Amino acid sequence: MQILYNAKTDLLYLRLDDQKQQVVNKRVSDDVVLDIGEDNRIIGIEIVDASKHINLERLLPVEFKVSPEAV
Repeated sequence: MQILYNAKTDLLYLRLDDQKQQVVNKRVSDDVVLDIGEDNRIIGIEIVDASKHINLERLLPVEFKVSPEAV
């Protein structure tokens, strides 16, 4: 699993499956989009305005990477 956070856009992306595949986006709320892959599996979760929904400090000690666009 990969956790990517862009502080500039406050976007959090949880990548659950590293396999390269086509995905379909399914919006489940105004701030959450699921990436659905093969066999209807959730491949990723995108959270807009993440700091409003999640205590980002609580993600630690899970390793998370800040995307290069954020720096």
